[in-house]
Amino acid sequence: MKTKTKKIYICKNCNAKITKWIGKCPHCGEWNSLSEEILIKEKKNNYSLKNLKPQLISEISGEDEKRIDTKNQEFNRVLGGGLVLGSLILIGGEPGIGKSTLALQIALKLKNLKILYISGEESILQIKLRAERLKLENNTCYFLNETSLEVIFQVLKNFSVELIIIDSIQTLQSNKLESSAGSISQIRECASEILYFAKASSIPTLLIGHINKDGNIAGPKVLEHIVDTVLQFEGDTNYMYRILRSIKNRFGSTSELGIFEMQSNGLREVNNPSELLLSQNEENLSGVAIASSIEGARPFLIEIQALVSSAAYGNPQRSSTGFDLRRLNMLLAVLEKKAGFRMSIKDVFLNIAGGINVKDPAIDLAVIVAILSSEEDMEVNKKICFTGEVGLTSEIRPVNRIEQRITEAEKLGFNTIYIPKYKKKNFNIKKFNIEIKEVSKVEEVFEILF
Repeated sequence: MKTKTKKIYICKNCNAKITKWIGKCPHCGEWNSLSEEILIKEKKNNYSLKNLKPQLISEISGEDEKRIDTKNQEFNRVLGGGLVLGSLILIGGEPGIGKSTLALQIALKLKNLKILYISGEESILQIKLRAERLKLENNTCYFLNETSLEVIFQVLKNFSVELIIIDSIQTLQSNKLESSAGSISQIRECASEILYFAKASSIPTLLIGHINKDGNIAGPKVLEHIVDTVLQFEGDTNYMYRILRSIKNRFGSTSELGIFEMQSNGLREVNNPSELLLSQNEENLSGVAIASSIEGARPFLIEIQALVSSAAYGNPQRSSTGFDLRRLNMLLAVLEKKAGFRMSIKDVFLNIAGGINVKDPAIDLAVIVAILSSEEDMEVNKKICFTGEVGLTSEIRPVNRIEQRITEAEKLGFNTIYIPKYKKKNFNIKKFNIEIKEVSKVEEVFEILF
């Protein structure tokens, strides 16, 4: 068996391979993204071919894939119902956000499965201290402190398990490559080997990965293509809320959202997110409006806060937290052109309470109301909520799953909800005990409220 060494340069952004170093990647245009790698290829003299038989779609078993209940409703929701056998799942997030805590909680709560938790970052003693803080025990969860991929596979040959957790993929290293752990080639090689093992053995595997300063999973983009599911663990370390968002999922929806609250004894599942995203202050304040939103299959109400003031230095400022700044500029242009408000000379600051990012266009109406409330310095009753997408002609466009939004508002004790007049489908308004006001224009909402 011969070995062949070769030096190449790999782009961290697009995974392109180049024979010589240049400042700018010719494939994706990213500057200073090339990393030197030394590859060692083993040249085999003989090849073994598997007896593969192509199948018709009618010959393939149509049974639903088996899923493992993780005993964590929020985690199950984001995965699409639980862990699929043989799946490879990647959880990414900033350092200290709670990735290891989430993985350890899942491992210690699954008392009916034999689990191997492989840690390349923390010692066994550190994991024990973390488990004591979580106040959880599990006699079927085993721990291993190892970073060599070959040693891990040797352990797995002699130790049958039903779930593998690896913390983290950036610490693993294969002897096939000379490069250090965390390099592009090591991450790609280790992830590919783990994927092959997971599919061949039907053992679900959970990988923990770090993110870079741009917020992307550290390592080549091909890592996200290798795995079956990519979950992003988000949150501000100054807030106690944590959001688990699905970016890619071969076995479920990518629009699902799981919400957790970080406490001293670990992560608490938040089954009713509205309890965290709505202020407990009963006083009516100007610049505040409540929106009925939907993420994935879950409706919840969020608080929109706006502050409008005269531009102090001539150039108006536009700042948005948790809401798309370009969409905010569009809504301000609609207010100026169609409703007659001079927003071009005003500073506008917008904030989604709770520190979450919302992409649902149905919160447009609540954003408009919060801005007008601050501009007129007139409060909006906190028992009123809004849902509706605002178009460029100031019309309030219909939104999907309107009945779920109304039901959630009614359940949380709201008296009135403003909805688009023209709905995607007709439904019986009389079955709801909440007052429903149908509006078609932004000007119409302004006249009713202010």
